[in-house]
Amino acid sequence: MSISSTKVKSFQIFKTSARLPKPISDATHTLNEISFLVLRLQLENGITGESYLLSFQYSPNAILGALKDMLPHIKGLEAFETGKAEALLYHQSEYFGANGLNKWAAAAINIAMWDAWARSLDQPVWKLWGVHKDQCAIYGSGGWLSYSIDELIEEVTNYKARGFKAVKIKVGSSNWKTDAERLRLVRAAVGDDINIMMDANQGMQLPEAIQLAHKARELNIYWFEEPLHHQNFEGYKTLKQQTGISLAMGEREYDMQPLKELIARSALDIWQPDILRIGGVEAWRSSAALADVHHLPVLPHYYKDYDVPLVCSVPNGVG
Repeated sequence: MSISSTKVKSFQIFKTSARLPKPISDATHTLNEISFLVLRLQLENGITGESYLLSFQYSPNAILGALKDMLPHIKGLEAFETGKAEALLYHQSEYFGANGLNKWAAAAINIAMWDAWARSLDQPVWKLWGVHKDQCAIYGSGGWLSYSIDELIEEVTNYKARGFKAVKIKVGSSNWKTDAERLRLVRAAVGDDINIMMDANQGMQLPEAIQLAHKARELNIYWFEEPLHHQNFEGYKTLKQQTGISLAMGEREYDMQPLKELIARSALDIWQPDILRIGGVEAWRSSAALADVHHLPVLPHYYKDYDVPLVCSVPNGVG
């Protein structure tokens, strides 16, 4: 195989969606469908690389448009030229803003290029990045605020029955005491040998978050994820100082500046980069390296297909 045969020749975009029979809600969003955009790149050698992004029902034309705007610019690039693609796509998107929709589109392209390059080499991606460990920690996630108590308990006990050692549920109800009671019932249902995490999806104000964090520590809650607006850095500092609870953040970030801000305030315990938002493989690994310098573990957001090999390729991936 010649190197020139790995040039990007064409691309296709597909959408798959499923309407939810019953909407699910967290503290800030209600979801009516589960949907994905799937990107397929074909190389001149006939090999294809794929990626996908989670879209739900939000801005379907905007994200599709961002992909369609960017994809023609990478035709003719070698699959391994992900750095060149990043610089090119940044230049194309900077006028209207490189973050947000454009960052998602660029990341989807980046991941598909990595997939195509690995397939051209007939190797899994984890062998291209280097390996620090051969397994990583997982947890069962859900616990939507729209669940009844029976639905909540059924879900977390099912996770335990399947062998999960940790579960995460949503918080951010209109009254923090409702969240505290849900956490108490979950702890009673799964016992003390299961880690429980709580995720407010940025849906709380600082006074309520402090109250819930104090109560959660009585229940041995493992971490508090996104309790406040993700740019309320001083709020996270105060919450950490007043409660001591472990704080997890990162899934909303499009660059590393928030990570730097939280580190400077000693207001972060677990870094959770989202590979689509932060810009793809190189950006994800750069953020993990910065976290590692400051002795912070990495346990990323959502995309397990991508995140398992990535977590195993960095020294501070949660094992």
